[in-house]
Amino acid sequence: MIVLLHPRSTRPQNRRFPLAVLSLAAMLEGREEYVIVDGNLDPDPGATIERLAAEHRIELLAVSVMPGPQMVSAHLLCREFKRRHPSVPVLWGGYFPSLYTDATLNASYVDMVVRGQGEETFLEVIEAIRENKTPASIAGLSYKDAFGLHVHNAPRPLRSPNDFPELPYHRLTTPEKYIARTFLGSRTAVHQASIGCPYRCRFCGVVPLFDGRQKMESPIRTAKVLTHLQRTYGINAVQFYDNNFFLRENHTLDLCDRIAPLKLRWWCEGRIDILLRFSDAALKRLRDAGATMIFFGAESGSDETLKQMNKRLRAEQTLELAARIRRFGIVPEFSFVVGNPEDPAGDTRRTIEFIRKIKKLNPASEIIVQHYIPVPHPDGSYGGGDCVRFPDTLEEWASERWVNFVIRTEPNTPWLPRAVKRRIDGFELVVNCRWPTMQDIHLPRWGRFMLQTLSAWRYALGVYQHPFELEWAQQFMNLRKPRFESL
Repeated sequence: MIVLLHPRSTRPQNRRFPLAVLSLAAMLEGREEYVIVDGNLDPDPGATIERLAAEHRIELLAVSVMPGPQMVSAHLLCREFKRRHPSVPVLWGGYFPSLYTDATLNASYVDMVVRGQGEETFLEVIEAIRENKTPASIAGLSYKDAFGLHVHNAPRPLRSPNDFPELPYHRLTTPEKYIARTFLGSRTAVHQASIGCPYRCRFCGVVPLFDGRQKMESPIRTAKVLTHLQRTYGINAVQFYDNNFFLRENHTLDLCDRIAPLKLRWWCEGRIDILLRFSDAALKRLRDAGATMIFFGAESGSDETLKQMNKRLRAEQTLELAARIRRFGIVPEFSFVVGNPEDPAGDTRRTIEFIRKIKKLNPASEIIVQHYIPVPHPDGSYGGGDCVRFPDTLEEWASERWVNFVIRTEPNTPWLPRAVKRRIDGFELVVNCRWPTMQDIHLPRWGRFMLQTLSAWRYALGVYQHPFELEWAQQFMNLRKPRFESL
């Protein structure tokens, strides 16, 4: 039996379909005996795996790992599993081991790492284990040789989602528990219609994995999957997890025409410059097809900073899109990476001024403020954070400091003065109280009014320091922060 483990990454009420392990399951469906163990659903995944080990011979434990809380869960589960079953190979894949491969292999309880897209690599690993062959020829794989040295095989070419089987949702224990109530709808599912991104922004964790490549699922297949989810599980909304949902206008319009009859409300991520190239008619068809909110990586209000980030975007384009998209009733969600190591204080000041311009043009715009966090890149750099020494063990990565670092919560960034960080955090709190996110469906109308009233004077006067009353108000109402990308 092959065990596909999705370690816990979030609170149960926030769980979504574990798309990564479902993609592996699709490769095994109908040909292998396997089981999915999801820590977001299973309260004790370690015990479940032990029960499976007592009832079956486990050939391989395959684990999908994202940075942050899921990495901590994976580290603890795999360490205990390897202690009990030292002869069973443990394979890690996903964003964390793809970005920090050597640190992952330094763990005695991880035998191999799949880098990037893993479906084909996964099957070849299973074959090599059964035939007792060296994995030296398996593209996209890193492993430890007989002497414990790390071996990194050549990368595997990116394949289109169309080349792989559709996901076996029915193999989840209770698929209905992954359908959530969100601001989009009462029954929201998730789907990923492409893989990769053709851009090479220097702060982005997607770049090292796919090196500027993207493959799209056909509109026919996307519509087929969503139709299946609607008929089987009654979904009325969907969050697209693509790193870049829009590439070509004709592809987008084809998809819109195919999913419009489903009457789904949906959220996705896009590029500002790409949407600006779309015609007014295309933007209207997007809204008619259910596009409710689109996440955009605006990142900065400084052209010089955007250039340093290799964003290939101008600040004026963000302002243009904010004003234009307002006419079509689509809410833009702009994310900013603040505190660039080159000039953190100046970058913070310029970005705050820029966000205020956006809010003046389109008050409905949602704003996400993130601290600048470097990630490793193919050229060996760390996106501007070369003064950071990254951990070389999973134990250190699992510490509170580094978990906070990768999810951008209280990150220990040596280039960011504490006064600047406090200004970033204070501004984020003020702007998100002045315009509470529509994504928080639990916030009552009176609560929105209270937050807007308490924060109005601060925003009007630009007073962001020590917003104690806003912190208290948020804690009192147990508010969630707006969604943000941990990568």
